[in-house]
Amino acid sequence: MMEAIGTIRTPHKTKQDCPIQPLYATSFGGRVEVLERYAEGLKDIEGFSHLHLLYLFDRAEAISLVRPTFLDDTPHGVFASRHPCRPNGIGMSIVRLIRREGSVLVVEGVDMLDETPLLDIKPYIPRFDTVPSASEGWTADKPWRQKPEGRE
Repeated sequence: MMEAIGTIRTPHKTKQDCPIQPLYATSFGGRVEVLERYAEGLKDIEGFSHLHLLYLFDRAEAISLVRPTFLDDTPHGVFASRHPCRPNGIGMSIVRLIRREGSVLVVEGVDMLDETPLLDIKPYIPRFDTVPSASEGWTADKPWRQKPEGRE
């Protein structure tokens, strides 16, 4: 069983206020508050410009294995999307690390709700995390758009 290692603080209080991906959240700052008992694990994190945050979609609604997405009104499988209503409710975002203040990380690019439970932090390492030949699947021909009104 997983337990939170901290809390992500953001300016996004409601789902309607929240950007759908970090791409749309670059101007939003936040704080990653790591519990003191895990603070030692932040040693050397300052050397990385970006971090993967893994977190819990703790306010997602009913799980639906096939549904329309934020990018497309055509239903797609949940595992072929980044929709929050998924069986294990794990979210992942890449944020920019601004600085560390003890057990708090000041970041930019937050696209999660305020008080989101933090599950893990991993450094973004371009040498390992960038795949230039990757396919975009069904999203390749979709125009980028903001979260449509009335959509979760």
